[in-house]
Parts: sequence; C-alpha cells; structure tokens
Amino acid sequence: MRARFFRVSGLSVALTLTLWTGVSAQAPAAGGATPAGQAGGGRQGAARPQSPTFARIQARTYDFKEAGTPMPYEVYVSTKYDASKPTPLIIALHGLGSNPTQLIRYQGLTDLAEERGYIVAAPMGYNTGGWYGSQGTGRPRVGAGRGDQSAIPENLGELSELDVMNVLGMMRTEFNVDGSRIYLFGHSMGGGGTWHIGMKHPEMFAALAPVAPAIYSSENDLEAIKGTPVIVVQGDDDRLVDVAVTRRWVEKMKSLSMKYEYVEVPGGSHTDVITANPGNMKKIFDFFDGARR
Repeated sequence: MRARFFRVSGLSVALTLTLWTGVSAQAPAAGGATPAGQAGGGRQGAARPQSPTFARIQARTYDFKEAGTPMPYEVYVSTKYDASKPTPLIIALHGLGSNPTQLIRYQGLTDLAEERGYIVAAPMGYNTGGWYGSQGTGRPRVGAGRGDQSAIPENLGELSELDVMNVLGMMRTEFNVDGSRIYLFGHSMGGGGTWHIGMKHPEMFAALAPVAPAIYSSENDLEAIKGTPVIVVQGDDDRLVDVAVTRRWVEKMKSLSMKYEYVEVPGGSHTDVITANPGNMKKIFDFFDGARR
C-alpha cells in the first residue's frame, strides 16, 4: 500500500450509521480516519419507503462447500423474466458491516430491475467484512472486524471473493442469463470489490458500477479493464472515502480512453448518493442498458 494513495497507518476503523430499518456500518476512510465527533458519512433522515417489489425478494442460502458452511444471499427476479429469453443480471455487493438484505433494498434497485426485466443477486461475501478479495486472500488489513477474530478464517478474502463467483455461477445455471449482459455494482467496501473482481475477471462483466468505492490498490490496475465501461458515483462530502482518490481513478480512466461516466454529487455523503437516491440508481441502470460485452 502506498502512502500517497491512502493514510491508513494507525487508522481507527470508522463506522457510519445508515438510517435504514436498522444500523449498518460502511467502509473506513480511504483517505483517512473519520474526523473526531463524526459518526461517519451518513446523514439523519426518515426510514426508507417500502417498495411493493420488496415482497418478491428471495432470501436464500446455499451450501458453500469450500467454506464448509451454509451461506445466505438474496435474489430479485423481475416478473418479466421469460426462461426462453436471455436476461440481464446484476451482481450487487454490500458495504462493510452491511448485508445483502439491506443492499438489495436500496431505493430504486428492485423497482428498476422489475421495470427493465433484470435479475439482481446480492451475495454475502462470506461475512459482513470480507472485502471480496480486494485486500488480498487473507484477513483484511483495513476495516477488519472488532472483537474475537478466532472464528474468522485466515483465507477470508479468498472465500469472500469465491462466494461472489459462486452466486454468479448459480444464477447462470438456474436462469437464462444473457452472457453479454452481466453487470457488477457495489457500494463502499462493495465498490472496492466491484473494482477488484471486475479487474480480475474482465471477460465476465459488460459494465461496472462502483459507488463511493473503498479501494486500496493502484489505479494503474485499470489497464486490465480498459475495454470495460464503468459508471462511478461519488459524493464530494464523503467522510469515509476521499473524493480525491475517486477522482484519481476517474482521471486514469480518462487517460486510458475508457468509456466511463462519472457522477459526482455536490454535498453528497458516503450513503445518500445511493442508499436513498433512485435518481442515481436510474443513471446506473441507464448506463447498464447501453453496455454489452
């Protein structure tokens, strides 16, 4: 890790309150720790509206053989799904301390999936802080869980990433997924996971959507996906992921002549740019609608 990218030495892991139906933690600051007196990047607000589509969200588990444990994930299948026709798929990755149940209920996600005929699958990533392999195959260096770590496997990063790929594979087996329209979307830790998995499997995804992405590698890695369209969403008042870091990745995309869209929200926090922002969710779907492998 290079100090010019992130200040992580002596970092105190920050937890941000996401006022949902409960509390969830997001990623620690990619540009430094949360300032004293700040709870994190979230803002106070009312409980989120309940979409009628939530009734169709499926809470599932599968036998994660490589980990020796059952693993939860959640799925939404549009009522427009027709098994005789290839269907677009979004793999959606949650943030630190969050889970598939919360992420799949971000405002607009299942409404737009219903309207446009998508399948959405939200893996756990082994646990709420696995980082999807973006910090290596072992335990994470930044944003690790607190308290007793004895039950956390030494290869947490490997298992977290593998869980995502297992769920993707199960979706392709169960449904008629359009292989040219598989998309990866993630928020915070999940945004970092979107960068990592997208760059590791450039042949797999038609487009990526990292939102407020907590990423601890170099933007030079983007060379691997210079042919993959990317939409990035970031608030300029994010207290957990430094907007300067995201801007640097965007500048690298520009230098590589990548097809990309950058949505920077003036005054936007770590959470309000996506958790309760159906307008930004629509921009992601619009971008995905125009992307094919």
